[in-house]
Amino acid sequence: MHKNNWKNKIQINTAFKSNSQLLSENSMGIYFEFNSQSTLNVHFKPLNEVFKVDVFNVEEGVLINFERDLIDEDDIEYALDVMSLFNKYPQLYILEEKKATQIKQLIGFVKEEFTSKEGSYIMIKTLLKVLLLHLIRYQNNGFLEQELNQKRVFQFLELMETNFLKETNPIFYSNTLGISTKRLNQILKEKLNATAKQIIQQRQITEAKRKLIRGEITTKEIAFDLGFDSMSSFSRFFKKNVGVSPSDFKKDNLD
Repeated sequence: MHKNNWKNKIQINTAFKSNSQLLSENSMGIYFEFNSQSTLNVHFKPLNEVFKVDVFNVEEGVLINFERDLIDEDDIEYALDVMSLFNKYPQLYILEEKKATQIKQLIGFVKEEFTSKEGSYIMIKTLLKVLLLHLIRYQNNGFLEQELNQKRVFQFLELMETNFLKETNPIFYSNTLGISTKRLNQILKEKLNATAKQIIQQRQITEAKRKLIRGEITTKEIAFDLGFDSMSSFSRFFKKNVGVSPSDFKKDNLD
């Protein structure tokens, strides 16, 4: 892949001023805050979100943004693990010097490949995967049990990621979690400021945009893949949420 093409999929920045420096609304971000030689504070930006405003109030750090495509190109289990990493907790504190040093070394390898004239897409994607897998391992081993409602948010997001193409009714998710739909919405409103239906629709929009830009299947096929019973209902849904029709969105993003 040509370097200019894959550089549109990943961004590494050490000189930034705000959390607005993102690739796109379909990108995920990690900010590594270097507090000391022996510790590391890692901030996660899931899809369709931004970092907290106070995240960048430090002297030294590295910001890595990457498009969702980079994880979607691998197996589903890995993609789900990465989604869990970003949605589980907003921050990860790495307090063991050995682990912090290892993560910093991996960040260095990613930066070196990114800036190299001979930089390769396969190599940088592999290095990023190794970095993410280490973070997944440290997160799973480094946290105590979540507060119950936050745990339910994570369970909902994980369920939605694997079922949103077929299940768009919040009742399915509340029944699976063993709570009422009203209670699920209360928890999601408190933690994410959105109802289950709104979050599911947001995920549908993100997927629709991704498929439209890729152009591998027709708009009609996308509509049915997302569970709509007709092309017209999908078009109305898309235009209501995005502001333009699917065909106009596809045209604007392929030019």
